Formats: sequence, structure tokens, C-alpha cells
Amino acid sequence: MSLVLRGGSVLPALLCLVPPAFAQDAGAIPLEQIEVAGRAATAAGPGSGSLTVPSVAEQRRSLNQTVGSVGFVDAAGIQNRYANTLRDVIKDVPGVTVQERYGQEVRLSIRGSGVARGFHLRGIELLQDGIPLNLADGSGDFYQIDPLALRSVEVYKGGNALTFGATTLGGAVNLVTPTARTALAPTIVRIDGGSFNAVRENFQVSRVVGPADFLVNGTITNADGFRQHEVQRTQNFNANLGYQIAPGVETRFYAGLYFTDQKLPGALTLDESLRTPRIANPAALSGNQSRQVATERIANRTSFLLDVGKLDIDSWAIHKSLYHPIFQVIDQDGWTYGVSPHWAGTFDVAGFRNDTILGLRAYAGQNAALQFVNVAGNRGAQTRNSLQSASSLEAYGENRFWFLPDVALMTGAKLFSANRTYSDKGGLPGNLAAQFANRTYEGVNPKIGVIWQALPDLQVFGDLTRSRDVPDFSDLVQSNAANTTFVPLQAQRAWTVEAGARGRIDRLGFDVTVYRAEIRDELVNFSINAGLGIPAATFNAPRTRHQGVEAAVSLDLARDLTGVGDSLTLTQIWTRNDFRFVRDPVYGDNRIAGLPRDVLRTVLAYARGSFMLAPSLDWVPTGAFADHANTLRAPGYALVGLQASVSVDPGLTLFLDARNLADARYVSDVSAVTNAAALTGSAARIFYPGDGRSVFAGLRGTF
Repeated sequence: MSLVLRGGSVLPALLCLVPPAFAQDAGAIPLEQIEVAGRAATAAGPGSGSLTVPSVAEQRRSLNQTVGSVGFVDAAGIQNRYANTLRDVIKDVPGVTVQERYGQEVRLSIRGSGVARGFHLRGIELLQDGIPLNLADGSGDFYQIDPLALRSVEVYKGGNALTFGATTLGGAVNLVTPTARTALAPTIVRIDGGSFNAVRENFQVSRVVGPADFLVNGTITNADGFRQHEVQRTQNFNANLGYQIAPGVETRFYAGLYFTDQKLPGALTLDESLRTPRIANPAALSGNQSRQVATERIANRTSFLLDVGKLDIDSWAIHKSLYHPIFQVIDQDGWTYGVSPHWAGTFDVAGFRNDTILGLRAYAGQNAALQFVNVAGNRGAQTRNSLQSASSLEAYGENRFWFLPDVALMTGAKLFSANRTYSDKGGLPGNLAAQFANRTYEGVNPKIGVIWQALPDLQVFGDLTRSRDVPDFSDLVQSNAANTTFVPLQAQRAWTVEAGARGRIDRLGFDVTVYRAEIRDELVNFSINAGLGIPAATFNAPRTRHQGVEAAVSLDLARDLTGVGDSLTLTQIWTRNDFRFVRDPVYGDNRIAGLPRDVLRTVLAYARGSFMLAPSLDWVPTGAFADHANTLRAPGYALVGLQASVSVDPGLTLFLDARNLADARYVSDVSAVTNAAALTGSAARIFYPGDGRSVFAGLRGTF
């Protein structure tokens, strides 16, 4: 939202912790008073931002007004490392669990969203520049996210994403791309690469021309991968064009082209993962399993600065084509489109400050979903001819009423109606019966909380939120080796309570939240046969509970260590995941399979001028359970890494990123099953080995 500094404001902007080793501005952040008002400064200086996309500093300040747990990443802090996947971007945000599989395929979970789902995404809304990336049914993946095309990342955990209208268990991740007014430099050229024959080239060009500005960013990546049959080829292009139509009126157009060709190495047995981690699953080789995705995206945001507050009107369209040989050839082509007006403003109520957000969203899409017999990666006989249609209507609002100068009551709610329609013509071999299903999910998700500005640099908050996760078509349309069936699942419902504090006291920065979610009808996955690449099935668990700790602490151990302005900083990040069934008729109080209980990351960073050196330790003391019966779990592991960078000339930076230096063999992810003790043969291949020792280096020039 657009922000104006005003001396009489009562709400300080607050610190959102970013580990100093990975952000240019990661010291104590000066807390300024801010207020949404009817006029905004839109100077065109470097980094100043504009009406449609505020400056990075304003993005951070706006995020820190959220009553609840959030995270912020300034992408300036990831410029000098090999950021290839979403994990490389947000691994330092507490409460976010990202597990790598191969290439750019990762499992992303916040507070156990999609805890047992071993593919794509569920329970988290992905946005780019505040505009949805997910398809109309809520599904999504990560192939169009280019870490080198980001300026910042905002993480809204759980119901704290209501500012975008998202009320799923996991929340939302907003990926903000640069504009010519927020870019780190007018021109950036970069090349990096290293282990597994990885080579990546990136360019970015941006200019401001009077009332207009434009930016173009492109990245081409080629890598053979750690494992056999893991070759990755991606081409990502992002562009935006902004124009200041009149004082207080600006429009910005976005365009993106994303092409991915990723070979799939498949899952292995636990023994294979630890003894021969580089081999591919035999079924992945014989079926030439891969994922070929072509996505085109256009979007627009037009912003109006009003006498009170600011109105943004977003619109978008996404076309996605998927060719995906696994147990069968999945051949899909579809469109998603939507529109969303959003207003935010501040005004007085009986002499008290009041901040309000109001929004509407309407979006829909259709996906032609075909299937064929997989003949070595090619289409054989057709087995499925279906159409998947989804639509949603949403209205949401959030209000902060400052009944004391340093205490605000937050209330909010979202009303929604979401439809899922599935039709299959049938009449094909192995698919003789036609199918038609229509399901509508409706509800109201309320939220209430309080925020207390205890000290100028200390914020304390607590809130209670209601979430609903509507099944996507990967949940509703379930496949096995014989046929495909529409399963009329219930929506997942949960109440989540959280309490936390964040801020900075002298040399100590911290961001700590505890939460507990009581869930009904959780959408829980289990693999039918991960070894053959058959997608997981989904069921509604009657009662489950998710609870945990999201903590990051950063301590400046030393300043002016050698008398030349250098520093030594220790950062500890801890995510505690305690996800269980509750008196389940089958699984009792067992842990839900899929995610490890504790994920810890320790970084010791030394900085001196333009030189930075940061050894790190990623530690998972106990691996995730592989099955809901809790008979088998992956082993724990510890990975040692090292990052270093130095400016060799103004505008020219060299960097090194070394990972898993001890060459540990470990399991990075699992495909959850019901009972691993009963698995034999290919069905026991449910583990994904992590990458071995790797070293990447790069050169980045700015001018």
C-alpha cells in the first residue's frame, strides 16, 4: 500500500528479522512512524518505488503492520549466492519448511500445509506482485518462480495472509519483482554455475523515461543434476511497464514467459538413497518420465490515490500447457483469469486511528486434462478425456482499531464460494464410463487479534483465525493404475491460535511465534505407488492437530573486530513441526508423515566492507516419518555449507556458494504412504536422496 510519513502517526513500523549474513540492510532497522493517507511522495529516485509498487523499505514497513507472524526477504541479500530454487530464497524465514527433490521441484509447507503431499503445492497461495500465480482450483507449482527476477519476498503465515484474501492453513507468499524504480541497478548481467554441469545466465535492463518506466529480466538455466535422468533446461522471462497517467493514477502491465523441460529421476528405496543416491528409479528411465511446462502470464495493476487511502485494481490471465509422462502421459492445457479490486486506508473513528483493508476477488479457469498410455515418454492409446473447471468469488476485509496509542484490536473476515466441476466423456480403453461431478464449497473465515507496541523496537501480538482449504483437482480426481475417479472430498477447516513477538534489543534481534491449529477433515495424502510415479491419493482425516514454534534469533557477537568496521554475527533459525492425528480410528495419535519434527539452521557471518564469509549448518536431528502408521522414518542429517563474496571492482562482484561440504548422504524428502512395513518391490521406492557435495561460483556486474 502507499505510505506517507507523518509526524503525528501513532503506529511505528517494526522490525521483521532478516539474518544479517544475507541482507544488505540487516542491521537494526530505524523505526519510523507511517500512515496511509490521501497524498504520497512518488519521487523517481533510485529505489523510491511508485504508486503501483512501493519501495522495498515501504514494503517492509507495510508488512510489519500485520497482526501476526510474517517474514520478509530483501532479494539484495541473495544476489551473491547460487539461488536456484525457492528454498534458496526463503530458507532463512522461520516457520517455512522447504525440501528439495530435484531441479526446481520442491515441497513448500507453512505450518504443515500439505504436510503429506509430495508434489506441487497445496494450502499456500503464491502471488507475484500481489497478483495470484495459483491456478483457479488453488493448485500451483514453482517452475515459473525465477529467484533472479525478484526484488523482495513477503511471507504471510496462516490467516495473516487475509490482506490478500488468502485464508488457507499455510497462508501466502508474495514474490515481488523489481521495477525500474526499485531495481538494484539499471543494468545487471550475471553468469554462474558449477557442480553437475550447471550453467546459468541472467540479464536485467530497466529504465525510467519521464512518466514511464520499464524492466526486462531473463534467465536461462542448464544443469545435468546430481542424479541420473535429472537434466534441467529452463528459460524464464519477466517484464513490466509502468505509466503515471496523472498525479495519483498509475498503471503497470506485467508479462511473463516460462519454459521448463525437467527430466524426473523418481524415488528410491531408503537403502538406495543412502548407498547409491545418484541412480534413477528404473520406472523413471523406462517411461522417460519428465515434466515439460510452458506458461504465459499477463497481468495489470492500476492504482488510484484517493482522498482517503489507495485503490488497486488487479487483473490477470495465465495459460499453462503441461506434458508430463509418469505412470501415464498427463497432457493438460488450461487458462486461469481473474480480477480483484483492493482498497486500503486510514481514517479517524471518534478520535481514534483506524486502518482498514477491503477487497474482492473473482477468478475462474478451465483445464483440458487428457491422459495417454506412456510409451517411453510418448503418447500411446488415449485413456482419459476430461475437462476441469473451477471458479471462486471472494469478499474480505480486515480492520485495525487503535483504542490505545500503542494497542490495536484487529478484526477481519472472508466470505467465499468456490466451485469445482469435472466431466469425463468416457468411452476410451480402460475408461468406459462417463463421469460428471459438480461440487461447491462455501463459508466464512473470521479473524480476531491484538497488537501491542510494547517498546519502540518491540512488538507483541496474538490472534485467532479460521481457515478453509478447498480441494484442488489433484485431490478430487484420483488415479491408480486401473482408472481415475472423482472423489467428493470435504474442505479442510481449522482454527489457529498464535502468539509471538519480534523486534530488536541492542545487539539481539528476534522473531518468535508459537501456534496451534485444531483441524477438521484435513486433506491428507498417501502414495499409491510412488515408484511408478502414480499421483498420491487424498482422504479427509476426521481430526488432526498442527502446532509448533517459528523462531529466529540474531546476535551481533562483535563489531569493529579489527578496527575497520567489520562485524561477526550469529544467526539461529528453528522451525518446530508437531503434526498429529487426534484419536483417529486408524492412526490413533500418530504423527502425520512427510515433514521432519525439527529443522534448524545456524549461520556465522563475518563481514568487512565488500567482503563476506558465512559458514552454515543445516541440521535435521530426526528425519520425517515415511508412513502414517509410523513404522519407518528417514534418518536425520547435518549439512555444512559456506558462502563468500567480494567486490573486485565497483559494480563487479565475485561469489562462491559451497554446499554439503562433508558429502553427507541423506534423504531430502519422502512420498508418504499409509504403512511402509507392507511395502515391497517398486512400492518401497518412496525416498528422494539429497544432493551430494557441490560448489557454485558466479560473477555479477551492475552498471
